[in-house]
Amino acid sequence: GSVGRPLPGIQVKTVDPDTMKDLPAGEMGLLLISSPGTMKGYLNEPERTKEVIRDGWYVSGDMAKVHKNGAIELTGRLSRFSKIAGAMVPHGAIEEAIHSELHSENIEVAVVGLPDASRGEKLIILHTDLKQETDQIIDALREQGLPNLWIPKAQNFKLIEAIPLLATGKLDLKGIKNLAEELEKQ
Repeated sequence: GSVGRPLPGIQVKTVDPDTMKDLPAGEMGLLLISSPGTMKGYLNEPERTKEVIRDGWYVSGDMAKVHKNGAIELTGRLSRFSKIAGAMVPHGAIEEAIHSELHSENIEVAVVGLPDASRGEKLIILHTDLKQETDQIIDALREQGLPNLWIPKAQNFKLIEAIPLLATGKLDLKGIKNLAEELEKQ
């Protein structure tokens, strides 16, 4: 699952996405990169630069583990995680688990996080016809060994006509978030 080690002259580290404190080897966090070739920032855009350059480190937006041997294991994009009760919950892993239960290679499910007053965020599952009851899918996720925080509530499964996709065939992250927000208002 590794993408390899950084080339000579390139440094990488993982940090806690909230505190930006360095994490020990093998612990998942936000991947930062530094090298002589790292950009200094965006031309005439200091606010945008502050978002992606921190103390000379480029904030990649990727979640990763950097192992003791230096190998980098990408685990997803920060935008594809929800922070629920203080834990980072990966949307992609939940989507994969549901697709595995459905024995489907088609994109029939999209997970998105929305604000939740008590837990920080909640998982919303946008789906087309699952051909199984929601309770069966939830039970299957438990049987697969997913942590309780990763298991969505039955009322947060939302039936839609089609999963929003980009022209590339990948999830339209902005589209699924907008759709989930609209459905929550109803």
